[in-house]
Amino acid sequence: MAFVKSGWLLRQSTILKRWKKNWFDLWSDGHLIYYDDQTRQSVEDKVHMPVDCINIRTGHECRDIQPPDGKPKDCMLQIVCRDGKIISLCAESTDDCLAWKFTLQDSRTNTQAYGYGPYSGVYPPGTQVVYAANGQAYAVPYQYPYAGLYGQQPANQVIIRERYRDSDSDLALGMLAGAATGMALGSLFWVF
Repeated sequence: MAFVKSGWLLRQSTILKRWKKNWFDLWSDGHLIYYDDQTRQSVEDKVHMPVDCINIRTGHECRDIQPPDGKPKDCMLQIVCRDGKIISLCAESTDDCLAWKFTLQDSRTNTQAYGYGPYSGVYPPGTQVVYAANGQAYAVPYQYPYAGLYGQQPANQVIIRERYRDSDSDLALGMLAGAATGMALGSLFWVF
C-alpha cells in the first residue's frame, strides 16, 4: 500500500466546534486516517472512504459551517459518512481543496480489488497464510501498511489449537447412559 495524498488540513472538532490542525493520510486502499501531527503517532480517527463515505461537499455546498478566520468558503470540504458523522475540513487554498476533493472522490469509487483464484493453492509473495480453527485459510498481507497506527510491525505468530478430548470420562459416561437406557427399555418391552 502507498499514500495517495498526505498533508495538513484544519478539522472542526465535533463538540467545541474549534478548528484544529491535523495531518491527513489517504492510502491507496481508500482509508483516510488523520493524526495529531506529522509523526503519525497518535491517531485521531480513520474513515474507509469506499464503505463509510456517502458524499463529499466543497465550498458553498458545506452548510451550517463557518470557515476559520482568514479563510474563504471555497477552502471548505465536508465528508459525509453513513453513520451520520460529518467531518468538516478546511484546506490551505482553493486549489488544495479541489485536489483533496478529487482525490477523495477517486478513492471512494476506484478501489483496488484484491482476490485470489478459487482453486489456487499458491498465494502471491508478500502474503502470510493464516489458518483458523475451522480449517479455512486466510491470506493476509505480510507488510502492514499502517505502521503509524500501532508503532511497529507485527510479528509472525503461528497458533496451533489441538482439540481437547478426555476419552476416559466420555467412555464411562457413554457406557452408563447406554446401560440405563437398555434397562429402561428392556423392562418396558418385557410386559408385551
